[in-house]
Amino acid sequence: MRFFVLGALAALGALTTLAAVIGGPGWWALLVVLALLAVVGVYDLVQKRHSVLRNYPVLGHIRFLLEDIRPEIQQYFIERNYDGRPFDRDTRAAIYQRAKNLMEEQPFGTELDVDAPGYEFLVHSTRPVDAATVEPRVLIGGPDCSAPYGMSLLNVSAMSFGALSANAITALNAGAAKGGFAHDTGEGGLSRYHRQGGDLVWEIGSGYFGARTKDGGFDEAKFAETASDDQVKMVSLKLSQGAKPGIGGVLPGAKVTPEIAEARGVPVGEKCVSPAYHRVFTTPRELVLFIARMRELAQGKPAGFKLCVGSRADVLAICKAMVAEGVVPDFIVVDGGEGGTGAAPLEYEDHVGTPLTEGLMTVHNALVGAGLRDQIKIGASGKVTSGIDVVKRLIQGADYTNSARAMMMAVGCIQAQTCHTNTCPVGVATQDPKRQRALDVGDKTERVYHYHQQVIEQAMQVMASLGVSNPDGLQLRMLKRRIDHERTRSYEDLFDHLAPGELIEGPRDAGWARDWAAADPDRFTP
Repeated sequence: MRFFVLGALAALGALTTLAAVIGGPGWWALLVVLALLAVVGVYDLVQKRHSVLRNYPVLGHIRFLLEDIRPEIQQYFIERNYDGRPFDRDTRAAIYQRAKNLMEEQPFGTELDVDAPGYEFLVHSTRPVDAATVEPRVLIGGPDCSAPYGMSLLNVSAMSFGALSANAITALNAGAAKGGFAHDTGEGGLSRYHRQGGDLVWEIGSGYFGARTKDGGFDEAKFAETASDDQVKMVSLKLSQGAKPGIGGVLPGAKVTPEIAEARGVPVGEKCVSPAYHRVFTTPRELVLFIARMRELAQGKPAGFKLCVGSRADVLAICKAMVAEGVVPDFIVVDGGEGGTGAAPLEYEDHVGTPLTEGLMTVHNALVGAGLRDQIKIGASGKVTSGIDVVKRLIQGADYTNSARAMMMAVGCIQAQTCHTNTCPVGVATQDPKRQRALDVGDKTERVYHYHQQVIEQAMQVMASLGVSNPDGLQLRMLKRRIDHERTRSYEDLFDHLAPGELIEGPRDAGWARDWAAADPDRFTP
């Protein structure tokens, strides 16, 4: 497409020149226009700020023209083609502005329906405080961890090499290195493109890529070797993800390139399968013991797991297993059912998996009730894009947050929703070398860095407006939700909150008591 446009302009220019020589002066005017378009096309090819223009010279300007006449046209296509699933235009604009290190302002106040049920808002203080100038770090590492890690309040969520391009992974990790935040590898293995100096959370899933035996099992020796890398700060086991909890995945052999095979530890050109379930455990007790084994193999680095919450009884069964064995993970990442950056079956995207708010508060309260919360840190992932999102999740029980979709947008994603077709127009979610050329690593590294920096600054400013200088001062009463046109309630009153150790002593709430009784450390619910 890049050279087709220039070739077409050259051909039209030659024909127009011939017509101008034979015909009248009007053809010379058309020739000047074509010449100017050719100059624009050449500039589009060599500039590095806009990936769309690098892949679609001249034609890509149509997209920016349509953006200028939003919201009417853009909202039309969102509502009719995408069923509202992409971020709204204001959220996208805010992400792009912050990635470009530009502060955005919103004229004429909120455009949201503040009287609609579900509308949420933060309660500011009449006596705000000065915003902290240094981001507080979250120290992750329980009693059995010998190499704790100081986590940022916002980090790059799990996105695998293979789902994302080499250039996208490189820019994300280089941005994390510059900004001092963590980058989750996703379950696709630790590739050469992750090695840009950024702190890594090495994630393995049911395929055990990068630590895999020939028959698809878990290879302890390979895991220990990679986990010993100084760039790897934590190790994580993926139980499920928000986009498609409860199912695995298949990467066709044709897509298993030498680079992907190297990262995943699989043969080139052979079908690569991630089962829906793990081989290394079948019960909650075996799960927590395997997490302990991962920490041991990683030489004491923090070890934990990620899940999209399903049954509350299963969460409580894991807690019972921790109590029974005296073993705890160092962290748990809760992935909301509304999350997901790539492609998944529509039924799973929309109807399977607990949304982040309910899932996060379930895990937080379960750990509190089991007397384990002070030993385990909680990460939250699911459409986290702004400082408000960070603060809301901290209030709801998280210690830190992860962002996938917004980080993709920081490296140039325009939500074309062609992630599964290998035809991403901006080189973010494709393995086509011609398409990913559009993503300039240097420029997008800066955008990832600036996006993270500005979101953290806004989160600190919001906390200061609430009257606190760090996350420790945040309280449930500071976040409110409209119930109907007459009532609003704070999160302090909306949910049943357990007291420390209440589950062990006997929960007062009938629902928690029923699920605690049903939870079995030696069996997951069907």
